[in-house]
Amino acid sequence: MLRLGVNIDHVATVRNARGSAYPDPVRAAKIAEAAGADGITAHLREDRRHIKDADIDALMENLAVPLNFEMAATEEMQKIALRHRPHAVCIVPEKREERTTEGGLEVAREEKRIADFITPLREAGCRVSLFVAADRAQIEASARVGAQVVELHTGAYCDLHYEGRFDERDAELERLREMSAHAHALGLEVHAGHGLTYETVKPIAALPEVKELNIGHFLIGEALFVGLGPAMNEMRRLMDEARA
Repeated sequence: MLRLGVNIDHVATVRNARGSAYPDPVRAAKIAEAAGADGITAHLREDRRHIKDADIDALMENLAVPLNFEMAATEEMQKIALRHRPHAVCIVPEKREERTTEGGLEVAREEKRIADFITPLREAGCRVSLFVAADRAQIEASARVGAQVVELHTGAYCDLHYEGRFDERDAELERLREMSAHAHALGLEVHAGHGLTYETVKPIAALPEVKELNIGHFLIGEALFVGLGPAMNEMRRLMDEARA
């Protein structure tokens, strides 16, 4: 079965806009869990623009499904991950000035640093994922450094779709198709995510090597109109249709 991970970062974005205690991202995570999420994703950024340290504490205490802890490859984040030992950590690139994660992690040029960084996390029992572009060099480097998972960045594919650049979108989809197969052949588990919506999810969900999709911003936005459970149910229906 294709797993659905729900990212609850942007519930925290709304909360932080007013500096209040609500809406509570942990409550959103529990609603997603009850609605059938296979996991919850939360990105603790250096600037704490959405998820806060206390949110991670509460998620670890309250979730029954796995927590996928997204983080940059920094000493601070490594210490937090080693203290909590979540089911999974996903290493992502991070720039303070970006609105959202803009691309994949640079692994090929930083193999030793990434390998040294993830070794203690693996030894602590965390499943380590690297968030990378659909690029052969990055995927092969991810396998060499000891990652168990690669999460393919689908943001470019989604952006090209909504910009109406369909030839380029199809070329990016073909890269995702080829690189998911290549990663699988190297023994990596393949995940995908970033920017996926009802319109864009099915071609990604149809990739047979992909085991998990992590979706957040769209589901939280759709939840404003229909509720998080129904939004997830429709996403799951589309994923299942594509996989079938």
